[in-house]
Amino acid sequence: MRENSRLAPVWSKLSDLDVISGKGALVYTSSGEEYLDLTSGIAVTSTGHCHPKVVQAIATQAQRFIHAQVNVYTHDLLEPLAEKLYEVTPSSIESFFYSNSGAEATEGAIKLARQYTKRPNVIVFQGSFHGRTSQAMAMTTSRTSYRAGHMPLPAGVFVSLTPGYLEGEAVLDGDPRVQKALDYLDYLLLAQSAPSETAAFIVEPVLGEGGYLPLPKTFLEGVAKRAKEHGILFVVDEVQTGFGRTGKMFAVEYYDVEPDILVMAKGLASGFPMSAIGARKDIMDRWPVGSHGGTYGGNPIGCAAALATIDILTEKGFLENVRDRALQLRSGLEEIAAEDGAIGNVRGLGLMVGVTLVNSLKKPDAERVSKIIAHARDESKVLIMNAGTWGNVIRWMPPLVVEEAQIKRGLDAFRLALKNT
Repeated sequence: MRENSRLAPVWSKLSDLDVISGKGALVYTSSGEEYLDLTSGIAVTSTGHCHPKVVQAIATQAQRFIHAQVNVYTHDLLEPLAEKLYEVTPSSIESFFYSNSGAEATEGAIKLARQYTKRPNVIVFQGSFHGRTSQAMAMTTSRTSYRAGHMPLPAGVFVSLTPGYLEGEAVLDGDPRVQKALDYLDYLLLAQSAPSETAAFIVEPVLGEGGYLPLPKTFLEGVAKRAKEHGILFVVDEVQTGFGRTGKMFAVEYYDVEPDILVMAKGLASGFPMSAIGARKDIMDRWPVGSHGGTYGGNPIGCAAALATIDILTEKGFLENVRDRALQLRSGLEEIAAEDGAIGNVRGLGLMVGVTLVNSLKKPDAERVSKIIAHARDESKVLIMNAGTWGNVIRWMPPLVVEEAQIKRGLDAFRLALKNT
């Protein structure tokens, strides 16, 4: 950011790259340099930068209607998008509400859960990230920097254990930490938030900002089982994992669970600000008319971008290619890990992979992560990012259209950065 910039400095920035265009997994700067973007704008550009079908859909719609506010009139893409979402979401999700961002959708989901259950409290899980608005911030536990200085936050949020989170490693089914985490959830319901006071459990199937840590299957299924037993709504936050990011349309498809409420954003519209809440119809029908809304929700250009995005993601072979590239990325990172003891853990689902860096004492090494990110950017023209409470996770989230040669370029850049930092 330039010295005399009028922009607020609150944004946390990866670099000062001045980009002017992008195509697929590549971005181009004002000085003519090409960079391989393995961040996808934080897992947003699911179909790559400026996919021609998305661009055309946006351009066509911009000539018809830019803003058609839902309280005033009903434009002709609202229902088609809802039908398309109904087709691709889990079978329990039947009705949809549109908004603009992940945080906004999360706040809406919690409002809905409280309206439906008439209960005040929410239980979240260690390492969670649900957004930066007040209610979403209260439910975010991955870093104090997201919350510090903003107290008091909304009350009624309780935090349960996530298996493997404190150790920074993926936990497999059968690990005793899974049962320990479920036992702690039972304890919370006995000691801090009674089932009769608990509206929802909200959970990310793969922690996002918390470190790209996938939840064990038996753990997520145990959480869903307890929700059903106690009449608590099971809310799944797929803001970052949804729309093909994990190799399936939604990460919850890896588990034998059905969400009561599903939160969607990021990859939904290939970069256009668009999010959605999906829920069982009986839940959505209990939301009092006018108790929630938004000026820009269901924006016609956003709906056009989302429809085009879903069409691309559901093309024959698209998700198979995502899984192929994910296997290539994961295998390459595991090969590098076998060569370098500084890598503590490789984990993830699909093209949502985390790599932890540790020092000689096997402690989180955030400083080296920063150096690796800078080296990859400056020497190899490859963009990657960090994540995690301790800042020692390198997260890999390339556009879902990433090519085999581009994955190799990213792996080569990582290997070179490890060698030179």
